[in-house]
Amino acid sequence: MPPVRRLTAILAADVAGYSRLMGADEEGTYERLKAHLRELVDPKIAEHRGRIVKNTGDGFLAEFASVVDAVRCGVEMQRGVADRNAAAPADKRITFRVGINLGDVIAEEHDIFGDGVNVAARLEALAEPGGICVSGVVRDQVRDRLDYNFEDLGEQQVKNIARPVRVYAWRPEAAADLPASHAPIAAPWRRSGAIAVVAGVASIGLVIAVGAWWGWAPMRTASTRSATAVAAATPNTRPLIAPRRSIAVLPFANRSDDPRQQYFADGITDDLTTDLSRLSNMLVISRDSAFTYKDKPVNAKDIGRELGVRYLLEGSVQRSGDQVRINAQLVDAEADTHLWAERFDRELSDLFAVQDEITSRIARALDIALITAAAARPADHPDALDYIFRARALGFKPNSRSIFAEMIALYERALALDPRSVEGQSRLAEVLARRALDGMSDSRTADLARAEELIGEALAASPNSPLVHFAKGEILRAQGRFSEAIPEFETVLAIDRNSSWALFALAHCKLSTGLIEQVIPLVERAIRLNPRDPNIGLMYYRIGEIDLLQSRVDEAIPWLEKARSANPEYSFIHVFLAAAYGLNGEPERAVAELAEARRLQGEGSYSSIARLRKGFFGVSQNHALFEATFFAGLRKAGMPEE
Repeated sequence: MPPVRRLTAILAADVAGYSRLMGADEEGTYERLKAHLRELVDPKIAEHRGRIVKNTGDGFLAEFASVVDAVRCGVEMQRGVADRNAAAPADKRITFRVGINLGDVIAEEHDIFGDGVNVAARLEALAEPGGICVSGVVRDQVRDRLDYNFEDLGEQQVKNIARPVRVYAWRPEAAADLPASHAPIAAPWRRSGAIAVVAGVASIGLVIAVGAWWGWAPMRTASTRSATAVAAATPNTRPLIAPRRSIAVLPFANRSDDPRQQYFADGITDDLTTDLSRLSNMLVISRDSAFTYKDKPVNAKDIGRELGVRYLLEGSVQRSGDQVRINAQLVDAEADTHLWAERFDRELSDLFAVQDEITSRIARALDIALITAAAARPADHPDALDYIFRARALGFKPNSRSIFAEMIALYERALALDPRSVEGQSRLAEVLARRALDGMSDSRTADLARAEELIGEALAASPNSPLVHFAKGEILRAQGRFSEAIPEFETVLAIDRNSSWALFALAHCKLSTGLIEQVIPLVERAIRLNPRDPNIGLMYYRIGEIDLLQSRVDEAIPWLEKARSANPEYSFIHVFLAAAYGLNGEPERAVAELAEARRLQGEGSYSSIARLRKGFFGVSQNHALFEATFFAGLRKAGMPEE
């Protein structure tokens, strides 16, 4: 029989300096600890609907159905201990350190096991005497429900845990402002980091909580009643409010004549669940929960309420011979309206490659659709995440000086509200670097200095974030440090294979370090992943540039013309077209493109070959190619040497 597993809030506590206390006064320490447990700790845990799993000599392990209850209990317990210690001599005081985590555990009658428990123990070891450390997923659950201040300690590498743990600390001095029975009223939940799904009475089990960062999700069996029904029957529960970026990928239907093709539809569903889980600030319900709706009528509002998600992704797969058609639709579960739909027709020359490409494209398209939808929702009192969503939505428009300025202003407002936001720091650094890269900055030096400052803070707080590494790579690319940028983008792609812009940036770095033959395959892959990107012109331009450098002028011109049509505000696209037209014996068109480039970039720009050569990225590694093609074409377009 398989072991019983459940998701639970875990509170680990021990006595700070217990060995010293026992060495000084063994019997007195023992009696004082027992009194704390009997008179304060046990009643507090019972009051907040928790249970002691086991005592550990100098501490205890407890679990709670609700992470909110666990944190409330921890804070009130620490406040109560501080009150009880007030009259005791300093060398006689019993002081607890507390760690709280949300984790999947293997449950036995008198114990629980698993990484979730281990993380709670490691958090407890990081806490100050009288303080509490919680994991990132716990903090995200309670940040808008409880009026407690947690200090971000960044990602910590802890013993025997494979990946870093984001740690937040509640300091003991904060207890001075709270009465012992302090229990803040829950505020409406507006964050996307985690979600608690009510899933049980006695026969069903504990409240199941979902953590976006670690991919936890509610488990729902055929015998489980709906969350709505259970909530109505269970006292002291709150209505479920869906995070802004929360989604369930419903099982894709098999529309093929052959029922044996169901495995392909299920594979698409699984891959989409995985790919969407990699998106920042995204809560994705687990496959096991989503698959309970397989072959059942879809009522978007009911499923959204039961799973606690704002969006649903549904679709179908139809395979016939060597052809496959996949339809996908994004549904707003609250309004029961379709926000986005796409159809993909492919030949199955390589089944897994097709599956990989389609799921990656859907994941990317959904990221854009979800960000746009979140940004469009009105907010009377915008928080940092609201401003980040608005800025990201602007990023889906073609780049221009005004768009860059608006994005930067919104990210600055986000950081004014949450100065420690790693996402805010990273995205602002990226935009500042990209503005410099795209030649649309009025103060390139200042932009890059600000970007370096931001990414330094973000790296210290979250050294393993792909978003941070991408922003760092963009800064290095803007500084012309291409060899250093390559591992940054490779790190991003190792974590997120769907990052089309990491592919594009990596291609630029490969070009600039002399690996020109690797460029076009990377850019073509980026285009396949993101064929509707509003800045797709940059990708077209890169292919045209490589064709030009390799003297394939007839192939370069169509790509560069496509780039100009897609993104006419990029001056360097016009410069490359001028060179291509010059080499192709079309001097009038070459002169016109060069004039447009100068108009866009400002007076004195693109004034001479010497000046352009001095500042042009990539020339040093590919000097001969640029001289034979790009600069030769510009001479024919009338650009002077000096």
